[in-house]
Amino acid sequence: MVTNDQYDHKFMLQKREWELQMTFVLREGYKQKGIKLSYRAVRAAAVEQTMATQHTLLIIGIFVLAGFDGCFSVIPEEEQNPNFWYVKGKQALHTSLSMKPNLQRAKNLILFLGDGMGISTVTAARIMKGQMEGKTGEESVLAMDTFPHLALSKTYNVDQQMPDSAATATAYLCGVKANYGTLGLSAAARRRDCSSSKGNEVKSILHQAKMAGKSVGIVSTARVQHASPAASYCHTPDRDWYSDKELPSEAVTGGCKDIAYQLVHNTDINVILGGGRQYMFPNEMVDPEYATVTGSRKDKTNLVDVWLRSRNNAKYVWNKNDFDAVNEHKTDYLMGLFEPKDTRYELERDPSMDPSLTEMVEKAIKILRRNSKGFYLFVEGGRIDHGHHAGQAKYALTEAVEFDRAIARAAELTSELDTLSVVTADHSHVFSFGGYSYRGNSVLGVSYSKAEDGKSFTNALYGNGPGYQMGDGTRPDMNETVSSSDEYLQQAAVPLDSETHGSEDVAIFAKATYLMLWLTLPVLSPTLTAC
Repeated sequence: MVTNDQYDHKFMLQKREWELQMTFVLREGYKQKGIKLSYRAVRAAAVEQTMATQHTLLIIGIFVLAGFDGCFSVIPEEEQNPNFWYVKGKQALHTSLSMKPNLQRAKNLILFLGDGMGISTVTAARIMKGQMEGKTGEESVLAMDTFPHLALSKTYNVDQQMPDSAATATAYLCGVKANYGTLGLSAAARRRDCSSSKGNEVKSILHQAKMAGKSVGIVSTARVQHASPAASYCHTPDRDWYSDKELPSEAVTGGCKDIAYQLVHNTDINVILGGGRQYMFPNEMVDPEYATVTGSRKDKTNLVDVWLRSRNNAKYVWNKNDFDAVNEHKTDYLMGLFEPKDTRYELERDPSMDPSLTEMVEKAIKILRRNSKGFYLFVEGGRIDHGHHAGQAKYALTEAVEFDRAIARAAELTSELDTLSVVTADHSHVFSFGGYSYRGNSVLGVSYSKAEDGKSFTNALYGNGPGYQMGDGTRPDMNETVSSSDEYLQQAAVPLDSETHGSEDVAIFAKATYLMLWLTLPVLSPTLTAC
């Protein structure tokens, strides 16, 4: 219980703080008017002003806001007390020291892949999440932040310093580093060379889980034939061979198969959710949602029908209503393809037509967990990467926030006693987040200081990309109203039609039993740099 003496003491401290603040305000006001007074005189005036009525204080406040040329940061009151930080440090230390080895053997594995989710993206997404919840943002915690094990991962490809999503997916899903643009093949294979793929196939963790009797699934906001999910089931020297339409004649002659074909005919996958239905249907078949879009297959094959015919208790859906109607308790196989290519950005998604990533993850887990032997699930936030390539940080970061929601929902549906959860990225982007900004400044806002050209600049910037805006040796000025709009392209230093990946390490977050964690490290070892 708080005593009267404690209340009095707190009031006196608050009163002293008010007096000091008023002293500062009055001194600045006197300076601006050219009036010279001693500190004692100013302080006396401040004490008198502090004792004024509420009406007088209101007038003074209006005067200060109108006449004092200063900036005000949002500083949470509790964070000004050192004990706030001492307690947080003590709690963090206690949590670390209280961790005990869990020797249970996990039977489930969920791998969350934030495509292009570099560390700067994680930081900016964390703040955006908090600001979407009405907080200043910096103090917020992502679901992935709560995972107790943390490491860094190298991202380079065997033949390139800056990686792509295909070769990195081969590394973290198959355990071997590979060449740029190749999927499910060792570095002995060469991109676009069909003949080089023969005999150089490598098996994925999804395939091995299936061979162990587990149920397996892939969920992505990109097309399910895209590089990251495709390394789970595909072996191809070119990540762009989505359907037979993209196969060159040499590949056809050499016996190479397109990615969509391999999705259906290679490993038996229980749950497939994302975009990419265009590559599954004949080129004369009109899309069920868009009258001007048709399938792309030249071989006239309906791969969805092929998939359904060879499986029991299997369903195919392409819209939210049918998706919601799927009974997880009576469904062993589910394929949901909600767009011809990639799914829509979260900012543009029609919730009446397409499920969110979180909803797809929930459906997948509820189907897969019915297997008493366990399950493996790959989850990709694929459009984080696409937002960055487009130079649109707002799109990339809202995708990252939704990705984290999916991680949080998966945690609610599973247990650490039998499930290993890993969150990582395949590469970063040349996305930077900094500049001078007060606490609580919008992630998409501007710095409070000006650049050397006298113009404002945003805290989120790109090293290269379509946001390059120099004209006649100058760049446009900026304000938060413009930079916070959905279609705004952050300014970039180098003009490119598509912003590039970064080459630095990315983070790995893990939550699991100790035994399962160490059993999994050999798969991650091609990318692991420190933990």
